[in-house]
Amino acid sequence: MSRQQILTVEDDPAIRRGIVDALRFAGYEVLEAADGTAGMDMALARQYDLLLLDLVLPGPDGFEILEEVRRRRPTLPVIVLTSRGEEGDRVRGLKGGADDYVVKPFNVKELLARVEAVLRRSPQRPSDVSQLDIPGGRIDLARREVSFENGGREELSEREVELVRYLAVNRGRAISRDELLQNVWRISPQGVNTRTIDMHVARLREKLGEAPDRPALILTVRGKGYMLAGE
Repeated sequence: MSRQQILTVEDDPAIRRGIVDALRFAGYEVLEAADGTAGMDMALARQYDLLLLDLVLPGPDGFEILEEVRRRRPTLPVIVLTSRGEEGDRVRGLKGGADDYVVKPFNVKELLARVEAVLRRSPQRPSDVSQLDIPGGRIDLARREVSFENGGREELSEREVELVRYLAVNRGRAISRDELLQNVWRISPQGVNTRTIDMHVARLREKLGEAPDRPALILTVRGKGYMLAGE
């Protein structure tokens, strides 16, 4: 069985070396980046099981990396690293989709315990989705299009792709409009008219070719929100 791999993005050489050594001693494989530019590239292009992410970085900062990771890889476990006293950054990181945080300077045992805890939870997460079969066709999220068995095609917007992906990785669970605003639109639902969700779903249903004589892919759950139909 292959060892789990962790990407560490930290610009302080001494802290990064301490993290890398501790993780390797504990049996993990480690990728490392020393700034935001390399961190962003590796976070989006490489395959790994967990991201350890410093929030204060030269180049793109940790918040920018976290936002892009959550947009493209919504199920990836992320632990953010923050300095003591930066409570606002910790809160912002958690609201941005981080699974946990570790305060610097930290105890190695605490770091490893948090890594193990987050990785234990991650198998319970649904896997990311790149393609999705639908009645009469298929959605290709990477190519941002719907192709039908009759040869027809529909192009999807970036928002529609993210909406389908979020529903797909949470398949079988009713997703509230507020949750969609927070995790797909990346905005606070407070004071926002959730009709924007309904309009996007309506347009998406049209592109998917939903009709009365065909099983619906996106279900409306009364009083809750929307859900992708089970397989």
